[in-house]
Amino acid sequence: MCGIVGYIGKKNAVPILLDGLKRLEYRGYDSAGLVCTDGKEIESCKAVGKVKKLEKKIKRSRFFCTLGIAHTRWATHGQVCEANTHPHFDCAKKIALVHNGIIENYDKLKKQLISEGHKFESETDTEVIAHLIEKYYSGNLKRAVQKALSYLVGTYGLAIISKDEPDKIVAVRHGSPLVLGVRKNEYFVASDVPAILPFTKKVVYINEGEILEIKKSGFRAFDIRDRKIKKAIKKVKWQRGKIEKGNFPHFMLKEIFEQPQVVRRAMAGRVVLKKGEAHLGGLNIASKELKNIKRILFIACGTANFAGLCGKYIIEELTGIPCDVELASEFRYKRQILQKNTLVFLISQSGETADTIAAMREIQKQRIPVLGISNVVDSTIARETQGGTFIHAGPEIGVASTKAFLGQVIVLVILALEFAKLNGLSKKIRQKIIKGLLIVPCQIEEILRQAPKIKRLAEKYIKYKNFFYLGRKFNYPIALEGALKLKEISYIHAEGYGAGEMKHGPIALVDSKFPVFAIAPQDSVYEKTISNLEEIKARHGKILAVATSGDKKIKNLADDVIYIPKTMEILQPLLTVVPCQLFAYYLAAKKGLDVDKPRNLAKSVTVE
Repeated sequence: MCGIVGYIGKKNAVPILLDGLKRLEYRGYDSAGLVCTDGKEIESCKAVGKVKKLEKKIKRSRFFCTLGIAHTRWATHGQVCEANTHPHFDCAKKIALVHNGIIENYDKLKKQLISEGHKFESETDTEVIAHLIEKYYSGNLKRAVQKALSYLVGTYGLAIISKDEPDKIVAVRHGSPLVLGVRKNEYFVASDVPAILPFTKKVVYINEGEILEIKKSGFRAFDIRDRKIKKAIKKVKWQRGKIEKGNFPHFMLKEIFEQPQVVRRAMAGRVVLKKGEAHLGGLNIASKELKNIKRILFIACGTANFAGLCGKYIIEELTGIPCDVELASEFRYKRQILQKNTLVFLISQSGETADTIAAMREIQKQRIPVLGISNVVDSTIARETQGGTFIHAGPEIGVASTKAFLGQVIVLVILALEFAKLNGLSKKIRQKIIKGLLIVPCQIEEILRQAPKIKRLAEKYIKYKNFFYLGRKFNYPIALEGALKLKEISYIHAEGYGAGEMKHGPIALVDSKFPVFAIAPQDSVYEKTISNLEEIKARHGKILAVATSGDKKIKNLADDVIYIPKTMEILQPLLTVVPCQLFAYYLAAKKGLDVDKPRNLAKSVTVE
């Protein structure tokens, strides 16, 4: 959510800032702005809408400076308009800042500042910070920032500049991620690595509660008590080409087609067919401790939550260990009942999901083992959990998660196999599962070859305004995920249900104008699912089914069928999700929507 870019160096900051903002567009935003200073003047420009609108406005002026900060805003406090767009200023227009996060006590602070004579120009919570810094500024920007921060309640990632100190940027992290890019006599501040990747692969990850004072000649880091901190410079392993679309019209489609390789990478070095063994490195828990685990808890949001639900079904089936899945946004606000021998996994593509991080910190107070499943090395969850694993999906730019979801489920299958061995599942069955896993990439490629057919089906169903997605057992989470994908990118109302729940209320909505996307592979509940679809057909509902290759029975029931290869029941979600992704993508693309950057959504949700 929101994007921050900052630059200080020897080049013109404006094109660098604009390029960085474009590379953060996947995070989701509704307006953009930047501010620069050359030491004599401080100039800013704002625009509602996409970064290209900001770029057009800037081209009509003559911005040139070697220091600046920029921002893409995802509205929280105040409507979408130029006045609420970042950057925000103090009364004298000498101090400017950009902010990711939410200031929870802004209203109280704003009233106090107004009573002291400060004049506000926006409805945002952010502007309070600028006026607080102004209040305490006496020639040292860092000290004024530190003083202002002591009054703030909430989360913030900040980049701040001052006309009176045009040789520095002050950057702050408290609950909202920031990274510093390092190059000789040049520094780049950003809320995510892709913004700075074209300029440098050397980065410094800013930790919670740290303040950086950045100049052309170098940077200094301080903790909340103003003590100096030594920071390590790390090299990013991402390749720039991996965040380009190549020949694909959208990142989302590219990422769907990358999934066979994602599965191969997620399994690499983790499964051994001959021994029937699977192992996730990095958990930092001995086998003896794992064997004593009596309950597993998955905490996540959105798509990652549905991946956790897949993990619950698979782990319980193979091990008998009870698993629960909790929404992070709900977990931290209810009574947390965590018994001894409970193992908690946080699932987050970015590793920066605010609600999930907040839940993590609550659990850590109870000394319960907390592990992370993430796609981003050096993310907050990766650093602050006691262990965990990476899905190795590579950068995911499309806001609607596809390959990261599949990578998460693969990791959870491997985790299930690791626990299964410790809990006595036979080597023969484990080998059978691993054998099935190893051919999943080829099976996904087989499904992807049906993309033209799925595109035609999307065009056929484009006129409908509502959908039910139905699944049972292992495919119930896929029904939820399929419905979410359709909502996210096509803006069509869709609801995911367990197929057996239809007659408990939702079936009242079914008619010829309310189609059903049925996930109905041949499995242990196949006949039950077929009965549920008969009930839909009896009410003139149209059915688009995902079914197992060779299934002739379903052709007599469904209006249209997408076939997937035959696989073991517990591995079906790895295949059934792909037609859901493609259907949602092609439907949204046909509508001419911005598939990679759906309205109102953000890739990395860094506010609660």
